[in-house]
Amino acid sequence: MLTAVNIPSEIRHDGVEFLLCVGVADAPWAIAHLGQYEAENRPPPRLGTAPRLHPYAWVGVIGYALVLVGVGGAISSGLWPPQAFDLGALDAARVQGGQWWRAWTALTLHVDADHLVANLGGGIWFGYLAGRQLGSGVAWLLIVTGAALANLIEGAVAPPSHRAVGASTAVFTALGLMAAHSWRTRLPLRLSWARRWAPLIAGVALLGWLGTAGERTDVLAHALGFAVGAVLGATAGRGAVERALQRVPQWLAGAAALGSLAVAWAWALAG
Repeated sequence: MLTAVNIPSEIRHDGVEFLLCVGVADAPWAIAHLGQYEAENRPPPRLGTAPRLHPYAWVGVIGYALVLVGVGGAISSGLWPPQAFDLGALDAARVQGGQWWRAWTALTLHVDADHLVANLGGGIWFGYLAGRQLGSGVAWLLIVTGAALANLIEGAVAPPSHRAVGASTAVFTALGLMAAHSWRTRLPLRLSWARRWAPLIAGVALLGWLGTAGERTDVLAHALGFAVGAVLGATAGRGAVERALQRVPQWLAGAAALGSLAVAWAWALAG
């Protein structure tokens, strides 16, 4: 390479290693050209390994569907007392009065079949994708907990007359969870800014498109669900947290998600 740029040089062996020797006057230029040559021939940076995808994501969505259909069937068939719907709805005045369990129970209630079907479809799709990223049990524990937290915030800040039901808060929590988790895990990779931020941008676009349509849409609940899910997803995507979550048995996390709903309904029906 030095010969190509007309810098005289020779290779000598001092008995231990080979040395590249140039004249004193040529040394600065030789060092500069060698550095440039090394930079130009450095191997391209690794783009990172493909993210791990968890199996059995379908288990969580089946559990999600069974819970929604089961609660609806128990109330409509009379298996639960007729006032169960009112006992479980997100009533802002009662949440502000300390009835925290409504944040969980309201996620399982729907006003009619169309409402139920819409939330089944959205929750199954986004919940499956989140389960593939984080594992079925961990994903649904974060979704249920995040959606309940969003409901608690809504119940605390909404007017006392505000009432709401539906799993749509959980649907948008799942969307925020997987969007922010994908964004966070891409940060260490050598990608363009567009590719790094694409998951969050797409998530916000879907929130705007799906979360504001319809006359009875609870936009605040959808926005809060997405925001809480995004915080949880970004946190879960951090190296130490992600490694800790990977050590949690998926069945245990899933059981905890179901258990939180069961405890909430036990409190509601006992009242």
